[in-house]
Amino acid sequence: ESRWPFLFGAIIVPSLIQVVILPFLPESPRYLLLEKHNTSKAEKAFQTFLGKDDVSHEVEEVLAESRVQRNTKLVSILQLLRTRAVRWQVITVVVTMGCYQLCGLNAV
Repeated sequence: ESRWPFLFGAIIVPSLIQVVILPFLPESPRYLLLEKHNTSKAEKAFQTFLGKDDVSHEVEEVLAESRVQRNTKLVSILQLLRTRAVRWQVITVVVTMGCYQLCGLNAV
């Protein structure tokens, strides 16, 4: 019992390591490209992650994915349940997850 403070204090070491290392880690290329709109830093991050000089294909891929994502229409839960093609899949998943929560498996 007298060692509990040491157990709780042990988390300080990984936290300090993370704080020291964090400034040296590159940002996510997707974040830099899509949120910050900084193509040069995104290319540099891709080069760091992939280890190659020509990353134009990857940048174009992320931009194309972003365009497709912007054109995607969001669907509400009621619209999802009204769509005949996916109704039974949604009901099956909801019933399965409901049974999983009620059977007490999470507690085990």
